[in-house]
Amino acid sequence: MDIQANRVTVEAWLILLRAPGLGATGLRTLVERHGGALPALEAARRGTAGDLAACRDWLRAPDAQRIAADIAWLAAENHHLLTIDSADFPPLLRESPGAPPALFVAGDASALWQPQLAIVGSRSASQGGIANARSFARALSAAGFAITSGLAEGIDAAAHAAALDMNAVTVAVLGTGPDLVYPARHRELAARIAQTGALVSEFPPGTPGKPDHFPRRNRIIAGLALGTLVVEASLRSGSLITARHATEQGREVFAIPGSIHNPLARGCHQLIRQGATLVETAEDIIAALGPVAARLGAHLRERLETPESSPESAPERDADYATLLAALGHEALGIDALAERTGLGVPALSSMLLVLELEGEVASERGGLYVRRPR
Repeated sequence: MDIQANRVTVEAWLILLRAPGLGATGLRTLVERHGGALPALEAARRGTAGDLAACRDWLRAPDAQRIAADIAWLAAENHHLLTIDSADFPPLLRESPGAPPALFVAGDASALWQPQLAIVGSRSASQGGIANARSFARALSAAGFAITSGLAEGIDAAAHAAALDMNAVTVAVLGTGPDLVYPARHRELAARIAQTGALVSEFPPGTPGKPDHFPRRNRIIAGLALGTLVVEASLRSGSLITARHATEQGREVFAIPGSIHNPLARGCHQLIRQGATLVETAEDIIAALGPVAARLGAHLRERLETPESSPESAPERDADYATLLAALGHEALGIDALAERTGLGVPALSSMLLVLELEGEVASERGGLYVRRPR
């Protein structure tokens, strides 16, 4: 968002984002109801925006120094605020349940528009797990995927570093503000990521890491990516949260199997039992996601180049899309039901549904359901 051209709107967003007790869902609802951050803030200050008693004092008299510091951070080179009502907000994430109302980005904001593959796993990974994370990240980077993860120790850091070694794009989603790095030992890694990729956070600058922030950021990791690969995970790993979010968002989940004697393989084995795709090589993922990644990349490039393009300018579809739309109708259906109705495979359906979401013809709902949007 251009601060100079939209300073009043940016300030309204920052005040709302820092409002105590408002929360991501409450903020999204408020902005959607009033048609923008500025009218939402004005309504909240007048007392006509519902029950906002917990934060009305802040909304009427915010900390001017804190807001000024946020503005100063955004004024720095390659610092951005992407709001959900902006055309610059990553479209895959916009369609995800529980999408954040805004993202603070340090680095190249266009990295969030690239086809992404999330690679996650244990912080206490084995040497074999680290090697697998690096190998898969290198191969997937070479195939054109941006690598997305959470900057944590273990699998996350290995995946980020391997993508950087390939001179490829990698995106780190933080559980802190965009100006802080956790763990601190990854400051150099974070700086490298910001040079060619992006550091992303839903939390304003200066926000320290808290235990509940890291599970929350996992929904963003899953929401940005076409699919999520779990390399190693115990049964209590936060990576399983990311995988669950990916499943709920209708995205592909991949898992690498391991020894039955390895506790860090048990989370992956549980995911496989629950329907995740067992993978042994990066080619397994590329085969599943390559076609939709190519189509998504072309679609997003077109959107970037001609943001006001009409539906007629979209890439020509094949007959399978007509079959899918006819089967979907206007009732919410899960992907298994759609597979039964259309005779199409689940991977193909997942890819097609993502494209239709981007083109505004299909909406995803909680529980992995899809419905046609009224025209």
